[in-house]
Amino acid sequence: MNSFNTHDDTQKIVEKYSNSNIEIHTFNQSQYPRIVTEDFLPLPSKGQTGKDGWYPPGHGDVFPSLNNSGKLDTLLSQGKEYVFVANSDNLGAIVDIKILNHLITNQNEYCMEVTPKTLADVKGGTLISYEGRVQLLEIAQVPDEHVNEFKSIEKFKIFNTNNLWVNLKAIKRLVDAEALKMEIIPNPKEVDGVKVLQLETAAGAAIRFFEKAIGINVPRSRFLPVKATSDLLLVQSDLYTLVDGYVIRNPARVKPSNPSIELGPEFKKVANFLARFKSIPSIVELDSLKVSGDVSFGSGVVLKGNVTIAAKAGVKLEIPDGAVLENKDINGPEDL
Repeated sequence: MNSFNTHDDTQKIVEKYSNSNIEIHTFNQSQYPRIVTEDFLPLPSKGQTGKDGWYPPGHGDVFPSLNNSGKLDTLLSQGKEYVFVANSDNLGAIVDIKILNHLITNQNEYCMEVTPKTLADVKGGTLISYEGRVQLLEIAQVPDEHVNEFKSIEKFKIFNTNNLWVNLKAIKRLVDAEALKMEIIPNPKEVDGVKVLQLETAAGAAIRFFEKAIGINVPRSRFLPVKATSDLLLVQSDLYTLVDGYVIRNPARVKPSNPSIELGPEFKKVANFLARFKSIPSIVELDSLKVSGDVSFGSGVVLKGNVTIAAKAGVKLEIPDGAVLENKDINGPEDL
């Protein structure tokens, strides 16, 4: 599922597979007008007729859009029974036949994969039991005075990976009956100085409408999102390899958790990030890395333990080829 923002880029990728035997279905989700906070009128009515006047209403829109696009009927006519829904940036989201077998055996119409929460995931939605149904609770729904309680990894030990397994016939039944009344999540934005509201829904919030819906606790390996260049550094390094289309973590990594990586704004854009590395450093034995300022890395660099690299303003700091940095604080060439 694409939005009007991602459709063209996705089509370019899909075209690469036009001569393969893989059948790739794409469809666009809905687009809604942004609402001006001041008077609750649609932004396009104020003269904002371009893309900025509109927004995609969250991934909860996957169910009606799957139906409206005709893809739902196509899949049902092909005898398909379940759809596996996942964020495209989650490299750990792969089909697991064991999960599918469990759902078919137990006639579960909906399954949400959850995984143990760490301090990096405190904002992630969690499952609760409310009014006799399993429900998703998102941080945006939590009153300010209870946010710290929600973030506690002691009280709420799991979070939603947004890997979802859903029965197609059940989707058809609920969409046709207009029964998927998910909670609206207000998302305030600003467009050219105008404060606007986006009213969104989350796919996980649909869990309470399906019969025999369950959450299943999965290994952390099934949640590997790449949302920033710090995540890209992890998956491009020797910490991970690609085997038959699966992203596999290096067994040489002893610690169960991944290194903590913080990169400065100089690394934010992918092109700038790639230009600053002759090759991605080895990080199998790294615990944490903080980089700020005009820093670049040579080839064959090895990072271990806790490493901080901070280039002073106006100074270009180059980590030489083959450097091994272990538990180092580097503020200039003299520290190398």
